[in-house]
Amino acid sequence: MYSYDYPHPAVTTDVVIFSIRDNQLKLLLIKRGGNPYQGKWALPGGFVNPDESLDDGARRELREETGLSGVFLEQLYTFGNPERDPRERVITVAYYALISSDQISLCAATDAEAVGWFAMDEFSELAFDHEKIVAMAHERLAAKLDYSTLAFQFMPSEFTLTALQSVYEIILQEEIDKRNFRKWVLALEKIEETGEQSREGAHRPAKLYRQIKPGKVEIIK
Repeated sequence: MYSYDYPHPAVTTDVVIFSIRDNQLKLLLIKRGGNPYQGKWALPGGFVNPDESLDDGARRELREETGLSGVFLEQLYTFGNPERDPRERVITVAYYALISSDQISLCAATDAEAVGWFAMDEFSELAFDHEKIVAMAHERLAAKLDYSTLAFQFMPSEFTLTALQSVYEIILQEEIDKRNFRKWVLALEKIEETGEQSREGAHRPAKLYRQIKPGKVEIIK
């Protein structure tokens, strides 16, 4: 085996997973089963194998620790503070993922004791520097709503315009004018009517829509 003159830091991937649940933006966390930070809540993630890409490593860890696969995944940022991991010099490449509530089927595995959903104000003192990673992912998510179809990743296969507007309002934490939103989103030509209607309680039936290119995030500006 070749011996290098300089030490090599370890590389990990961590994934920030968002979903809309109970009309709130929620974050998926795992409870660590081993040291360091045993018993602490943390982002799903782990060490990248020598023979796999960063993307493959992130997908593998996500699948192994939560049971999730086939979700939208995008690279966020690289975190390399020398003191971020007490074990050794570890550089982590962070990702964020968005999933619709109807795609959720979780299970804890490998080194995770438990897995659960938390609102953005329901957690504190995450392991490592994961609070900083979550904060950056949240900022990126909100910023991309204005120039991409990123929010559509939260939607089920069929949805109403009211449900889509609710996602934007939850993420931005502000109310949006209904008429202006509908005019804007229909002008994008990224969704289409299904020909069906949603009937909920005593409310008037609402048209159902679907993405023209499901699973694809498009730039709109």
